[in-house]
Amino acid sequence: MGNRDDFCGCETSLREPDAIAEWNETIKAFLAHSATTPDHLSEVQALAPNFALAHATKGLFCLLLGRSELIETAEEALRTAKELGSENPRESIYILALGHYLSGKPSTAASAFDDLLAQWPEDALAMKFVQAIRFVLGQPNEMRSSLEKIRPAYEGHATLGYLKGCYSFALEETGDYSAAERAGREGLLLAPDDAWGLHAVAHVYDMTARAEEGLFWLSGQTQAWKHCNNFRYHVWWHIALMQLDLGRTEEALQLYDAEIRAEKTDDYRDISNAASLLSRLEVEGVNVGTRWEELAALSEGRIDDGCVVFADLHYILALMGGERKGAMRKMLQRMAEDAVRKETDMHRITSHPGLSAAKGLEAYSEGQFTTALTNLLSARVGLQRIGGSHAQRDVFERLTIEAALRSGCLDTAETMLGERTAKRGGFEDGYTARRRCLLETARADARRTAAPLA
Repeated sequence: MGNRDDFCGCETSLREPDAIAEWNETIKAFLAHSATTPDHLSEVQALAPNFALAHATKGLFCLLLGRSELIETAEEALRTAKELGSENPRESIYILALGHYLSGKPSTAASAFDDLLAQWPEDALAMKFVQAIRFVLGQPNEMRSSLEKIRPAYEGHATLGYLKGCYSFALEETGDYSAAERAGREGLLLAPDDAWGLHAVAHVYDMTARAEEGLFWLSGQTQAWKHCNNFRYHVWWHIALMQLDLGRTEEALQLYDAEIRAEKTDDYRDISNAASLLSRLEVEGVNVGTRWEELAALSEGRIDDGCVVFADLHYILALMGGERKGAMRKMLQRMAEDAVRKETDMHRITSHPGLSAAKGLEAYSEGQFTTALTNLLSARVGLQRIGGSHAQRDVFERLTIEAALRSGCLDTAETMLGERTAKRGGFEDGYTARRRCLLETARADARRTAAPLA
């Protein structure tokens, strides 16, 4: 490794040893979802203000946060990066990718990074950006393919553990649960602070209905997320889901208050954790009290964002829970306008399946369950396109099944339960078991109603 190489073995345009050291820490922190990531990046910019790659990276970080007010910061970062330029062809691709993302084409940005990796597969920062962007776009097959192409270059590499963590998640999202669990466990042995890899294994437990084992696994791995940014709330969310699957609703609510909403942010990922958990609890008949109020108030302030469809739908969940019908109508109107424009990747995802899902949720909130079911089923076909994971999108699956039950479409509900279980490799979780009991009760009631009087 040369004097101007980063710790991944990639040549940089940096010359100052202190700046290279901080750049290495930036990469490591990003791979580990560390709360110190922006601090290290700021230090790089202070030590090497003419380092174009740092400015491009800052812009990409801003866009991944899915907040409209940060677009201006990302645009400024792009202008600065372009003005500075870089004679390093690898670094120039980052600037190009940021431009694609800002033009509303994150898919093209991810492809640019994949092209970069074809030449410099050891660039772990680019590897992680591909995973992050394609996760937002709901592209698990592409996430997996990207990693499989570069895996040979990571044997003995400093970031092999993080690559295995990313691969674990991609394997899980593409249904290869045993390989996903193995990769995730192997990765954590190499990178004990890899919260992404840890959470990938938690996803395997979720999809294979092994909540007790999952709780045991996570309880012994707390060091893997103690250092994290708000991603730590998401790991706690997984623990709450496992408690809920086991019917321990009080424990889930306690985690909601103590960990998941320990900080009342309006970060869409935090809102998503909270809104989806409260929705799941209410489906199980749990009274969540006034917890919707703060989520609804924060979500009302985000209705014009339109940065991430996944975020929009979770804002709608919060507005539903807080009974903010006017704000919900405004959100649907803005989404309808975006769907017609179809100028960006997110506009197209809003067009389908986002708008249908939003209409279904609105109808559900008004007790129009037949209409809700029609729209939610329409969205269900392509719902993966909104991004996130199987576990995260499952809240919409549950509400669709609930709409079927409440509208009397029992056969539809049963079919969906069967498909949901098949996606999980045939493993039936607590939610499905409880819904099958409800189905039996509903059918028994229907038979009694239809029976002729003696």
